[in-house]
Amino acid sequence: MTHSIPLKVAVVGCGYWGPNLVRNFQSLPDCRVEQVCDLDPERLRHMRQLYPDLRTTTDFPTILENQEIRAVAIATPVRSHFPLARQCLEQGKHILIEKPMALSVDQCIQLNRLADDRGLTLMVGHTYLYSSVVNRIREIVRSGDLGEIFYIASQRLNLGLFQQDINVAWDLAPHDLSIILHVLGERPVAVNCQGKSHLTPGIQDVSTMWLEFSSGAVVTVHNSWLDPNKVRRITIVGSRKMILYDETQPHEKLKIYDRRVEAPPHYDSFAEFQYAYHYGDTFAPYIQQVEPLMAECGHFIDCVRNGTEPRSNGRQGLEVVKILEAASRSMTADGSRQPLR
Repeated sequence: MTHSIPLKVAVVGCGYWGPNLVRNFQSLPDCRVEQVCDLDPERLRHMRQLYPDLRTTTDFPTILENQEIRAVAIATPVRSHFPLARQCLEQGKHILIEKPMALSVDQCIQLNRLADDRGLTLMVGHTYLYSSVVNRIREIVRSGDLGEIFYIASQRLNLGLFQQDINVAWDLAPHDLSIILHVLGERPVAVNCQGKSHLTPGIQDVSTMWLEFSSGAVVTVHNSWLDPNKVRRITIVGSRKMILYDETQPHEKLKIYDRRVEAPPHYDSFAEFQYAYHYGDTFAPYIQQVEPLMAECGHFIDCVRNGTEPRSNGRQGLEVVKILEAASRSMTADGSRQPLR
């Protein structure tokens, strides 16, 4: 349903991701990008070349003071997420914050509380929750078709982009963590993480995370800014079937393998013990591709207009930051196990 009066939105931050938000909001019939804010005049000049009618500013308070702007999308460095989002909420503006939501659990709790108290939409940019492939995986896992989930292994690797204020786990793992929490529908009970700083002292550029779940499933999340290839892969191994999700594939991103290993129910001696290997068909289901970010932006507008709860709400953003905070504690303590509450 379209509305006669478009919802006026501001985008704060025009670095790597902000222009994608502007493009998608501009394409939606129910909203209009009223203003774009960035500290770099060159970035703003570039945006005006792309969208000649776009109003730009380097002065964030003008966004806060503009009463016509009802919603703000924040795509700035993570260290500024909390102060910018807090000011927007205090001025009665709905917000979409890019991942990770903030730099600490305490900051996330404050933002959730403020949004609840003001009756405002607080949404986190966990874009993969709006991917048709990820939601198909969720349906398959929740249906029980894979059987008991043994483990999930995710890899998100590339050469760069190096961050100066967060390590590689905080930069890349939120994608995988949001997918895994969405698919499994449960929170981990503990995390171990190890990482190494090769180029910038104190900022790990490679990390491996181990998550334990009460269901018995375990998850590994491997992230790197120092890999020669771009890898975006998640493997889900169940007792009956297995899934491979390879985001870099142009067409068959999702493959379902009818493969498993079965232990014999009875045996009298070690010599009689033999595993049974089942090799069935491999199936790549057809999935209609829709740009996840466009679906996310449209969902945000709908939530603001209708007062409905976002799929990637502030509480889900908080759960991801809880894991990241515990992973950082583990990294500084030689990879020790950190319980999650």
